[in-house]
Amino acid sequence: MRIAMLSYRSKTHVGGQGVYLRHLSRELHRLGHTVEVFSGQPYPELDEGVRLTKVPSLDLYREPDPFRVPKPREFRDLIDVQEFAIMCLAGFPEPRTFAKRVARVLEQRKGEFDIAHDNQVLGHGMLDIEERAGIPLITTIHHPITFDRRIDISQTRNPWRKLTLHRWYGFLRMQKAVARKCRWILTPSEASKRDIARDFGVDPEKMQVILLGVDDNFVPPTKPRVPGRIMAMASADAPMKGISTLLEAFAKLRTERDVELVLVTRPAPGGRTEKLIEKLGIADAVKFASGLTDDELVELMGSAEVACVPSLYEGFSLPTAELMACATPLVVSRAGAIPEVVGADGECADLVTPGDVGELQQALERMLDDPERRARMGAAGRRRVEEHFSWRAVAVKVAAAYEKVIEDFEKEKTNADR
Repeated sequence: MRIAMLSYRSKTHVGGQGVYLRHLSRELHRLGHTVEVFSGQPYPELDEGVRLTKVPSLDLYREPDPFRVPKPREFRDLIDVQEFAIMCLAGFPEPRTFAKRVARVLEQRKGEFDIAHDNQVLGHGMLDIEERAGIPLITTIHHPITFDRRIDISQTRNPWRKLTLHRWYGFLRMQKAVARKCRWILTPSEASKRDIARDFGVDPEKMQVILLGVDDNFVPPTKPRVPGRIMAMASADAPMKGISTLLEAFAKLRTERDVELVLVTRPAPGGRTEKLIEKLGIADAVKFASGLTDDELVELMGSAEVACVPSLYEGFSLPTAELMACATPLVVSRAGAIPEVVGADGECADLVTPGDVGELQQALERMLDDPERRARMGAAGRRRVEEHFSWRAVAVKVAAAYEKVIEDFEKEKTNADR
């Protein structure tokens, strides 16, 4: 098959959508399919054999100058004007404007692809692809961003900030409308499927659960783990990731133990995470790691005695599965799809109530005090990954879903021509 994968921002450091795109595109190529990724900034790092077509935006949120004001010569068309205007009104324009741009690009390349795969763009322009470009469309929704919005707003007391958050998440109305019209939706967990049906109003019969995979380079360590090291992978300043709960629990541990916390993230200077670390007086024991290569990340995961996933919600949580592949014992929140990833039997991880500082502290203490249990849980996690989470298996199932969507699309065309 000739596959067009569409993603408005795709670099792996922006989150699970980027990781999904990279590994799925690689495995589809290895299965013999032709894969071309269409992406806005920040552009992805793709594997050999996968082609990248850049669909540039104004890149309004780039580092080190997010929310920048473009120079007049940077504006190419009315889509650029719309993108800047939405940002000025405190909205997030990228899904809307990327969808318009990529629909235009695919229309110009009509006849070159058998299937287009939307990686949670869900812009109105996506619905134009079948009609204007003649390409059937399949959609992945990792989880409904309604959860991000609810958690962000609930943890904000400033009335002005609440107003701007409502504006920022304004794209959700569009995503809900588009999701209900999608031909076929892939999602990585039963939890996400349930939540998409409830929050977006999508018919569950139009959705298919395909678990995600873990790359083969995530393996158990060959070096001893660092005594007292706890680690977490999460966007530090996103309330949904629960880092504040972990920091407060860690601060209590720190009063009695020689422990350190490594966060794989880059916090905003002067943001909520830095302020909380200063308030708790734990700056000497908290380290940040960012910009890591895959090998460096695997080494870091394998160096921790315990890893924590304190999220208030996850549609899947790839870092959880990657840590399990490294045989790192886990303390995780009983939230969203995390219990599906680790298994509800407690063999691979301790599950705690999301947002409960005391419960998280006690679970970390128990894990740190019991090396035999850590080893047993780590081995169980590794076995679970080997049995359930393979990117090749994901690609085989996704390719079968493509064939079904193409067949349905062709039947519709045939019936319409009669």
